[in-house]
Amino acid sequence: MDVIWVVLIAILALIAGVALGFFIARKYMMNYLKKNPPINEQMLRTLMMQMGQKPSQKKINQMMRQMNNQQQGKGK
Repeated sequence: MDVIWVVLIAILALIAGVALGFFIARKYMMNYLKKNPPINEQMLRTLMMQMGQKPSQKKINQMMRQMNNQQQGKGK
């Protein structure tokens, strides 16, 4: 009977550890991506030029705003 309790406690501790680790890693990555966005204006401008488009500042600002809004929506 004691062995069953030991195994049960071990399984519960493993599940709790995995869940806690997932949420901590998720929070860390959200903060990291907020501080270090994956794309900036210069990268966006280069990408548009490679696709054959002439990037205007208005278009760059619009795309950056869309990406920030999308990131804000997923973060909540």
